[in-house]
Amino acid sequence: VWWGGPGDAHLQAAEEGLTAEYKSPALAGLRDWATRHAEQSKFRTAGTYLGVLGFGVSETVLKQRNLPEPKCWADLLDPKFKDEIQIADPASSGTAYTALATIVQLMGEDKGYDYLKGLHKNISQYTKSGIAPIKAISIGESAVGIGFLHDIVTQKLQGAPVKAIAPCEGTGYETGSVSLIKGARNEANGKKFYDWTLGVEEQTINMRLKIFSIPSNPNVVAPPEAPDFASVKLINYDTAKYGSSAERTRLLRKFEAEVKSLPR
Repeated sequence: VWWGGPGDAHLQAAEEGLTAEYKSPALAGLRDWATRHAEQSKFRTAGTYLGVLGFGVSETVLKQRNLPEPKCWADLLDPKFKDEIQIADPASSGTAYTALATIVQLMGEDKGYDYLKGLHKNISQYTKSGIAPIKAISIGESAVGIGFLHDIVTQKLQGAPVKAIAPCEGTGYETGSVSLIKGARNEANGKKFYDWTLGVEEQTINMRLKIFSIPSNPNVVAPPEAPDFASVKLINYDTAKYGSSAERTRLLRKFEAEVKSLPR
């Protein structure tokens, strides 16, 4: 079983025949966006949670370096943030690929890549994992980390002086997924685990661990400290298009050639 991570990669794997078709009996009880995700993959994956993209700031670092609190994607281009922003490499991180696809959909491809080139000037490093920029702001290593809002909220609840910010222009999201590997051993037990990830028991564990993504099972009750995602401005993220093998590969190659290779 492949469990977790943004659904774009799961859709690409489904398209390439790496995952097996499985219509879990749990699908019927999930939220619309989760079942739609399964249908788009021809039932080779299913949605387990929704993670909203944004950025977090270290309140300590902002104060120490007299930096303004960014509220919008545009604010991150301010030269004051040179070497103060971290984001993962979209080639190795589903989180960062979600950010890349979000910017392209929000701004259009040409303007989106112009934005990414401007942002590149302020990036201190492209990390391998999507959670690394959030860990960096939690320990005061960086002023801004781009990632999923629920990861930032988790750090805040653990006592880190961080703040989660949903960009004013709007933002994208990941559909966290689960897939059954094609031809894998122990398929019967794999299906049992797959069913479990879509159930109330497993998704309630996330809530107890203070991982406040939006569960795909509507019977999971979020605790009062969970963020109010209803106030976040979401774009109409096209998971089917940006999870396709051709589009994903094209955008990543373009990012490597036109953005990451630039001097900073």
